[in-house]
Formats: sequence, C-alpha cells, structure tokens
Amino acid sequence: MADDRFPDPPGRLWWGLRVWWMTAAMWTRSALAYRTSFVLMTVGNLAITAMDFVIIVVMFRNIHSMGGWDFHQVAFLYATSSFAIGLADMLVGSIDALGNRIRQGTLDGILVRPAPALAQMAADRFALRRLGRPLQAAVILLWSLSGLRVHWTWDRVLLVPGLLVCGTAIFVALFVGGSCLQFWASDAAEVQNSFTFGGATMIQYPPTVFAKELVAGAVFGIPLAFVNWLPALHILGQSDPLHLPEAFRFASPVAAALALAAAGLAWRAGLRAYRSTGS
Repeated sequence: MADDRFPDPPGRLWWGLRVWWMTAAMWTRSALAYRTSFVLMTVGNLAITAMDFVIIVVMFRNIHSMGGWDFHQVAFLYATSSFAIGLADMLVGSIDALGNRIRQGTLDGILVRPAPALAQMAADRFALRRLGRPLQAAVILLWSLSGLRVHWTWDRVLLVPGLLVCGTAIFVALFVGGSCLQFWASDAAEVQNSFTFGGATMIQYPPTVFAKELVAGAVFGIPLAFVNWLPALHILGQSDPLHLPEAFRFASPVAAALALAAAGLAWRAGLRAYRSTGS
C-alpha cells in the first residue's frame, strides 16, 4: 500500500526499509525472550545447513577435481552460494507465506495498514536464527580463499564482496518475484523454492558439470549464473563453457538491478490482481 506522505520513490524506499527494520526488531525481541530455545534452534539450523558441505567433503575424498575445479574452488562456489541464499532467506524469506495469508484472508489486514505491504510481508515472523547459514558460509569462504592458488589483483579482490552483495540481491529478487506466483496460484510456494533453494544448490557446483543448455538458462533466463558462476570464472581463472564475452563476468550488478526491478513490477502486478480471499 502506498503512503501519501512519501510521494517520491526515495522517500517510499526509506519508509519501507524502516518498516522492515521495526517489524524485524519486534520479532527478534520476541525470539530473544527465550534465549536457550533461540541458541538451540540457531545451532540446529547451522548443523543442518552444514550437511551440504559435508557431502562435498565426502565426494572429494574420492576425487581430485570436479569438472576441472579443485576442492578449494568448489568450496568457494559453495560458500558464496550459501551465503547469498542464506542472507536473502533471512531478510525476505518470510514472504513465502504469502499463499497462506491469501487463503486465510489475513493479507487484507496487511494491505489496510499505512505501511508498504512488501516490507511487512518480508519481515513477518523474522527469524534471526537463519543467520546460522550465512555465518557458516562466511567461515568456509575464508577457508577456501586461504587455499586458492590465485594471483590476487585489485579486480579479483573487489569481485568477492561484490558477488556476495549482488548474489544476495538476486536471491532477494527471486524470493519476491517467485512469491508473486501465489497471487494467482496460492499453493505455488514449492515452485518458488525450486528457483531459490534449488537454484542455490545447483550453483554450489561448477558449471562445467552441467549441460550447456542449463548453464545458458542460468545466464539468459533465471540469472543464477551471476550469483557466483560468472564472477568466479574471473576470480579463479577458469574457462567459460559458453565462451561468453569477458564483460559478462563483471555484469552481476546489472543482473541484480534488473532482477530487483522485475520483482518489483511482479509484486505491483500481483497486488493489482489480488481480489481478497480465494483470489
């Protein structure tokens, strides 16, 4: 719902971020009221997500490389993918409950409040325990960087934090854009998960182990390749299976901006199509 107090886009953006922060802070205070439960759930969340990396470790006990990528290089892919999806899930992952709100009619209550509906939905039931996944990914990322045989130039150094920020933004866009399917099909949450968590699992592995058609779809369709595959080609000095122009390896900010813009348009279209319970 637009707020007439903020007619300009920067003002609306600032108001939306403030609403998100206040809502997230409310749920965080609620969770911290039961500190033991919070700690146990955070540790459990971290342990569950760590199993993905354990699988990679087990595989590399029997192989020396995967599609021409060594253990530290695959660990770099895993860490960057897991960090981006983990942080995006913590920031806006609650939006996957949109379908339930539509079926139950509780979305109407959000729409009549004088605050952006997207900010309210993204921060609804904010779970700080989800921080376990990006923290675990950050530790693995630091470890993988220490073992990479890379000549660190200024562009490679800047690409690492750049891909983390842009990758998170791309997954935020996928969470929001995917959730908009639930305006028309309220039980489409699993379709959204196939692009978010399913996509994050795919890009944990080198692009050279997948068919070129699938890699091309991650470049020109759902922009998952811009999360880490394409920047990693430049950082790690790997060859591009699609032989794309060199500029694609630095295009993650452009892909993230376009993805966020598309997600914003999809959200606006979904709100216009919404006709209360059962729509």
